[in-house]
Amino acid sequence: MKIINVRSLLAMALFAASLLTAGCGGGGTPAGVTVGAGGGGGGTAANVQSISVNGGPLVSATPSSIYPNGVFTSVTVCVPGSASCQTIDDVLVDTGSYGLRLLTSAVTSITLPTLAATSGSGSLMNCVSFVDLSYLWGPVAVADIKLGTSEVASSSSLQLISTATNVPTSCSNGGTADDDTVATLGSNGILGVGPEPNDCGPACDPSFTTTPPTGDPYYNCTSSSCTAALVPQANQVTNPVVLFADNNGVVMELPALTSGAEAEATLSGSLIFGINTQSNNQLPSTASVFTLNQFDNFTVNFPTCVSSAGGPGVCDFSFIDSGSNAYFFPDSSIPSCTDNGFFCPTGLTALSATNVDPNTGFSKTVSFSVDNADTLFATNNFSDAVFSTLGGTNSADSFDWGLPFFYGMNVFTGIDQLGIGGPGPFWAY
Repeated sequence: MKIINVRSLLAMALFAASLLTAGCGGGGTPAGVTVGAGGGGGGTAANVQSISVNGGPLVSATPSSIYPNGVFTSVTVCVPGSASCQTIDDVLVDTGSYGLRLLTSAVTSITLPTLAATSGSGSLMNCVSFVDLSYLWGPVAVADIKLGTSEVASSSSLQLISTATNVPTSCSNGGTADDDTVATLGSNGILGVGPEPNDCGPACDPSFTTTPPTGDPYYNCTSSSCTAALVPQANQVTNPVVLFADNNGVVMELPALTSGAEAEATLSGSLIFGINTQSNNQLPSTASVFTLNQFDNFTVNFPTCVSSAGGPGVCDFSFIDSGSNAYFFPDSSIPSCTDNGFFCPTGLTALSATNVDPNTGFSKTVSFSVDNADTLFATNNFSDAVFSTLGGTNSADSFDWGLPFFYGMNVFTGIDQLGIGGPGPFWAY
C-alpha cells in the first residue's frame, strides 16, 4: 500500500482575499455573529452532508494508495434546471479553498454547459496553482450542485479539471504536473467551502479593476492561445454554500480518535451547512472565534516562526485548512522523513502554539503533538488513513492547522458577508 505524500492546498486560498477587507469584532467574535448556548450532532438533518476520512479513491486501485488525512464526500451535480444528474464520490472537502472542482474524467454520464470567453471567441478557463508547482486547469462550467438532503446551489459555476493544453506560464508557474487524473490529484475533485464566496472576488471583477491580478486564475482561450481575463463574480468559480438555504458558513464535525490512538483505519463525521441557522449549527458561547485579515489569515505565535516582516516567533500567514493533511509549520529542529516530506522525529513530540485574532488581539493556545510519519504509516501494515499526529514543514511565516486539528473538534468556517452588510470571514472552534 502506497502512501500519498504531503498535500497542502494553500495556494488555492490566495486569490479570493486579495482585495477584500475582513470585518472586526470585539472579544474574539466577529461583528454580526451571535454566539449561543451550543448545539451539535449532525444527525440526518437536511443541512448535513456525510464525510469520511477513508483513504480516498485509490485504496481500491491497482496498485493501491492511501491518501492520509484526506476527508471525502459525495457531490451531486445536475445540468442546470434539469433532472439529468450524476453523483460523484471521493471528492476532497477543503475549508481552505473556494468552489467545486471536478475531474472531467469523473463526470461521465452528463454534459455540463461551459462558459464562453468574456471577450472574443473561445472558452473561459480557470487555473489553480499549488505551492509544489502542480496545478489544475480547465473550463468554467455551470451546474446545479446538491449536498445534504435539500441544499441546492442552482446554476453555480465550477471548474472541470481537464488535460492541459497551451497552459499559460502564469498558471503553470514553471511546473509540469497537471493534476488532471485521480492518480495525481488523489480524489475525483475538490469541494472548496472556505471563508470566501468565490475564488477571486473583486480582484478579477471588471467592476472593481481594469487589470487582471498577477497569476490571474481566469483566461480567455482559443485552440491556440490564452489571454488573462477579468470575470464578474457571478461567473467566477463559486463556493456552493453561498447559494444554499443555509449559506453563511459550514461546521465540520469529526470525532476524536480512540483514546491513546494516533492512527485508525477510517473516521466518519458530518459537514453541516450554515452557522446559527439551525439547531444543529449553533456557535457555542464557549467557542474561540478568530476573525481574519485581508488575506484570510490569522496569526500564530510559535517559537520558530518568522513573520513576513522578519518578526521572530510570529507566523502571520496562518490558517485552518481541512484540505491540508497534516500540521504544517516551520521547525528545522524536527527531522524530516527522507521518503515522504513529513516530519520524522525520534518519538512523539509535544508542542503548543497560540492562535491570535489579527483584528481584536484575542488569543488561544493549542496543544498538539507530532510523531514519526514513517512509523505512523507502518501502523497496521500501512492500512490506516487517519493520523492525529502527522506533521510537516512549512514556510517561515505560515502555520497551517491541517486535518489533525479537526479530530475531536467542531470547526466553524464563517463565509465573508461584508459585501451584503454581514460579518467578515472567521474561523471558530
